[in-house]
Amino acid sequence: MGDWYVIASTPTFLDRESFNAIERYELIEDDTVSTTFTFRKGGFDGPQRTYRPKGFIRPDGSNAVWGMQFIWPIKADYQIVYLDEAYSRVIVAREKRDLVWLMAREPHIPDAEYEALVARIVALGYDAETLRLTPQHWD
Repeated sequence: MGDWYVIASTPTFLDRESFNAIERYELIEDDTVSTTFTFRKGGFDGPQRTYRPKGFIRPDGSNAVWGMQFIWPIKADYQIVYLDEAYSRVIVAREKRDLVWLMAREPHIPDAEYEALVARIVALGYDAETLRLTPQHWD
């Protein structure tokens, strides 16, 4: 749970022009997660956009498979496929292999680490060319 900076992703129509993208997760029940996705649209000084989808942890025992609900009643597939031991890097994917997110606890990660995580994403079946590095600049 907590704050996760979006380092890179396959952009959707919502976040195609996102800057300073950050997701905040908060467990509100045993299987429900309150999510706040905030970013600036089109530039660092662009208008702020905020979305509040709700996550539903599926009862597979791992807490890694969620249904993410932006619009009722649809719950999109959301799978935590990689989480480092320090709980500071995460890759979230979908079974369809159409969308993926690389997130970190801080807004920037070292280049070598980024490349290694992109290699993991490619090994999952994604095309690295579809990834968009999310511009992050925080004072």
